[in-house]
Amino acid sequence: MSKRAVLEVIALDAEDAVAAQAGGADRLELVTDMAADGLTPAATTVAAIRAAVDIPVRVMLRLADGFAAGDASRLVAAAGEMREAGAEEFVLGFLDADGGVDLGAVERVAGALEGCRWTFHRAIDRAADRGALRKQLADFPGLDTYLTAGAAAGVDAGLPTLLAEAERRGEPGYEQQLLVGGGLRLEHVPVLLEAGIDGFHIGGAARPGGWDGPVSAEAVGEWRRVLGG
Repeated sequence: MSKRAVLEVIALDAEDAVAAQAGGADRLELVTDMAADGLTPAATTVAAIRAAVDIPVRVMLRLADGFAAGDASRLVAAAGEMREAGAEEFVLGFLDADGGVDLGAVERVAGALEGCRWTFHRAIDRAADRGALRKQLADFPGLDTYLTAGAAAGVDAGLPTLLAEAERRGEPGYEQQLLVGGGLRLEHVPVLLEAGIDGFHIGGAARPGGWDGPVSAEAVGEWRRVLGG
């Protein structure tokens, strides 16, 4: 590996953020309400985490469970509120009823970010056509990462897709970093690293006590060791 793999850890609060950084996380994904797979957090939480750690933080822009955008104007307002609280990087992704990318919503929300870097999240794993989605978003300002398990069911099912997409790195629509997450386990890591994948995203794996417990610096540290660096 020519460069250290990125380890991104889900944080719900400042305590999580401090533990994740102590364990060697490179970046945080900040959300609330994991029962709904992660929604936009409170602005106060963004500000608290920005004060507590100095690693990058990507803040979720998602107002309800599922992958429909809902009211795009509310998302734009949330983006503004998060930026005022100190957020500089984001996570978003919206699909229409047919499983295609909701370009209108993505354009409005990404436009409100004014060039901030952002991840298109696991909505890609529910898309009717992953390749078409990537082509449509190929030149979107700020989009530098896809968070994906390769399949809706998780990395076990998605591994062949992840390896195939890694081989296409650099082609139009495939320039963004692959950030693998969703049922990711330590035993997946060697084959992903071998394929040149250099982004890894963990949530429950960083919490030995489950989602009701905090991030464990030791658990994050184990991932950091396996990933190298």
